[in-house]
Amino acid sequence: MLYYLFNWLQEHLHIPGAGLFQYISFRTAMAVIVSLIITTVFGSRLIRLLHKKQVGETIRDLGLEGEKKKQGTPTMGGLIIIAGILIPTLLFAKLDNIYVIIMIITTLWMGAIGFLDDYIKVFRKNKEGLAGRFKVIGQVGLGTLIAITMYFHPDIVVREQVTNPSSSRPVEVIINPQTGEKTYAENVKSTKTNIPFYKNNEFDYSKVLDVVGLEGKWPTFFLFLFVVVFIVTAVSNGANITDGIDGLATGTSAIIGITLAILAYVSGNIIFSDYLNIMYIPNSGELVIFAGAFIGACTGFLWYNAYPAQVFMGDTGSLMIGGNIAAFAILIRKELLIPVLCGVFLIELVSVITQVSYFKYTKKKFGEGRRIFLMSPLHHHYQKKGYHEAKIVTRFVIVGVILAILTIVTLKVR
Repeated sequence: MLYYLFNWLQEHLHIPGAGLFQYISFRTAMAVIVSLIITTVFGSRLIRLLHKKQVGETIRDLGLEGEKKKQGTPTMGGLIIIAGILIPTLLFAKLDNIYVIIMIITTLWMGAIGFLDDYIKVFRKNKEGLAGRFKVIGQVGLGTLIAITMYFHPDIVVREQVTNPSSSRPVEVIINPQTGEKTYAENVKSTKTNIPFYKNNEFDYSKVLDVVGLEGKWPTFFLFLFVVVFIVTAVSNGANITDGIDGLATGTSAIIGITLAILAYVSGNIIFSDYLNIMYIPNSGELVIFAGAFIGACTGFLWYNAYPAQVFMGDTGSLMIGGNIAAFAILIRKELLIPVLCGVFLIELVSVITQVSYFKYTKKKFGEGRRIFLMSPLHHHYQKKGYHEAKIVTRFVIVGVILAILTIVTLKVR
């Protein structure tokens, strides 16, 4: 909203400094600052309110050190993160930008699913919360909405070189300074995405269908739909599982947010995308403002969520964070980098799947279930081994930083 106000002030009243709002970097910085203020200043008030309403976490007895001390710690703190994301985004981003609209919808959608789950646990005294099938339906619904919008919305395009430019789209003429040869570039609908360690770092989903002899608009759409739904479901569940000890999900998510902000900035900037030889995505630069708010919200919440936690984000926060990360990566066409960037989420999710699958297999084969880890998810395994949760979080965050660096490095690795 402030973008439009200061743009009007700049054009009509020529007020000094109003032009700063034209710059994505300035608006991103403001989004980070405002988000930090919201989460730190108003976060303490929400914690007091949750205490007053007795919105406390019910801790299952897992035999872990220090878990009894957490009994009654306020939960549903994800509301702080949601406010820290949405308010700065509404203030500083262009609200007619389709990428920003999708991220706002994702935040509200996944936040609502998580809130309903927490509400059932806390106020209905049902430890199971929202039935798993309803969570999956919500995740699939969001993934379907994102896939349809990306595939059919006319404003979601990429810049590509073409031989025969269309007369209906803006065309950029590129002249080789050495040979004088002309090439053309225009904004086109595309199913291309970025993939690491591959020629030009680009991959087209339609090429998968060529292998099985399928082609056309609809087969490509259904393949794209499957990929998007799978990613949204996997990442949101991965973030949810990672949120098991103080500060772990928040700290790793902040690092992922910083990485996504960098990727969005270079993908939405024609100069940097050309220099790095990566896909240029027009108008996607506005996502950097959302990423700034996301980083500020996670960092500000970490103030209260670091060990010993004064508040837990609950599913309200963890499902929303995972959904946002997945949607953001898909929008900037970096979803195939998620296994690297979200490696902490991935290994936590895989540890649970592996543990449960192996237990069922051995119980069926030997009559007694056996385990690979002392406990899953993986962070509980290390707790069982005697590591303090603060040390576990620190080491997982270091791993997250390394994975983030590797993700950025892939921009130049062919």
